[in-house]
Amino acid sequence: MKKIATLLLAAGLVFGAATGASAIDFKAKGQWIMSFDYGMNGNFTGGHGQTGYNGKEDEFEANQRVRLQLDAVASESLSGTVFFEIGKQTWGQSETGGALGADNSSAIKLKNAYIDWIVPQTDLKVRMGIQGMAIPSFTTGSNVFNDDVAGITASYQFNENVAVTALWARPWNDNYNTVNETNTGNSNRDNFLDNVDVAGLLVPLTFDGVKVTPWVMYAALGPNAFRSGDNSIGKFSGTSGKYARAGMVPVGGAHHKDGSSASKKLNEYGSAVWAGLTGEVTMFDPIRIAWDFNYGSANYDDSRLNRSGWLASLLAEYKLDWAIPGIYGWYGSGDDSNPANGSERMPSLSVNNNNNGFSNFAFNGNPYIAREATLGYSMSGTWGVGARLKDMSFLEDLKHTFRVNVIGGTNSPTMAKKMSNSWQPTNLAANSGAAGMDPLYMTTEDVVMEVGLTNTYQMYENFTIMLDAAYLATWLDQSKSVWGNSKMNGKSDEVRDPWNVNVSFVYSF
Repeated sequence: MKKIATLLLAAGLVFGAATGASAIDFKAKGQWIMSFDYGMNGNFTGGHGQTGYNGKEDEFEANQRVRLQLDAVASESLSGTVFFEIGKQTWGQSETGGALGADNSSAIKLKNAYIDWIVPQTDLKVRMGIQGMAIPSFTTGSNVFNDDVAGITASYQFNENVAVTALWARPWNDNYNTVNETNTGNSNRDNFLDNVDVAGLLVPLTFDGVKVTPWVMYAALGPNAFRSGDNSIGKFSGTSGKYARAGMVPVGGAHHKDGSSASKKLNEYGSAVWAGLTGEVTMFDPIRIAWDFNYGSANYDDSRLNRSGWLASLLAEYKLDWAIPGIYGWYGSGDDSNPANGSERMPSLSVNNNNNGFSNFAFNGNPYIAREATLGYSMSGTWGVGARLKDMSFLEDLKHTFRVNVIGGTNSPTMAKKMSNSWQPTNLAANSGAAGMDPLYMTTEDVVMEVGLTNTYQMYENFTIMLDAAYLATWLDQSKSVWGNSKMNGKSDEVRDPWNVNVSFVYSF
């Protein structure tokens, strides 16, 4: 009897939901992504007894992701969206749900959940909830902020030439705890003053053949925002902590002038401000010229934790019938030789979702490839020049993009030498997400050349096969004038060239 009652109740809920939602139009879309990688030397490491692509991946690995988005549309003025991501699941790995049985629920993630609505009798559009936010860019993609975050955006189109977008986001809050903090057992201080709040204003200007977007963004940083204990910087769980550590503080945190650690906890109040001007000129079609200029500064009560700098990029391309050849370059300010005066590299909140327009492998440039950002997620502290042939096509539904980049560092070799006294990355390549660090800290003595080829075949309307191959030829200075010819635990300091080949199968609907 209980089972029958349960079934009747379930049926009632289904019919009730169907009746109540009769005016709602449900739309579903998503992707299945199957990805196969084979590569080596992903963290430049050689001679450490390491096998595989890096310390956590085999040379060959198979992964998959499923992305599902459901839109509930009431009208042109009101809708809601929920976006789930299942994976990535590494085939054979129990932790990610890819082992025999495949029943690990931890692989299911909420990526976005928001509502869109329009203020009645106006053109003001509002989006509230967990959503993708990005600072605009016409060249590389944002090197300041591009990620999923909880917040609100409001957009208004004044006329065909002028629009405005305002945003407020809360990237971090209620993550600080006192469990690992020395000499305190006061749990009342958990989640105390640990919020980061961000506000921004963008003004897109559109004219005949010219688009320009000036923008500005401000962040208020609570003293416990990136802290979970004594002498720890941003060690709270989750991938967001990794990007905060890499982008918001100097290398290794606070240091004395000789490079020795100041043993300073990151428990200072802080603030950050960014501003930029990005745009493109298409009036000379088929010639397109685009640029980005960004400046950012993060300031704390202790000036040794400050970080400020700039990054500029320029692109020129010419559209042909069979390809779009282009040349480009970028330059980002780098650290000087004094560790005690903070960092001279541009700070960044998170660029986890950025798809870098110049690089698929050195930086994070492809949404389907897990093995990317070998040099860094952000381009801060680097310079580069490159050339590419984009969207070459000689056969129907088959496209190729070929690129060559020469990349160098703008950080002082003396800074690297001083830092190696107390904080020493393995073979120049630090663990991604260490304080103030992208995967590789490049000095003015270091150069890398990236060669990459991406091939995309549209087999069916909704099914794409992609082959991507990339190689980094490295010339990294390991002399005593830079990293002191460092050896970790007496093992070889050999640096090897990273490379990777990826085949991805993408079904989109």
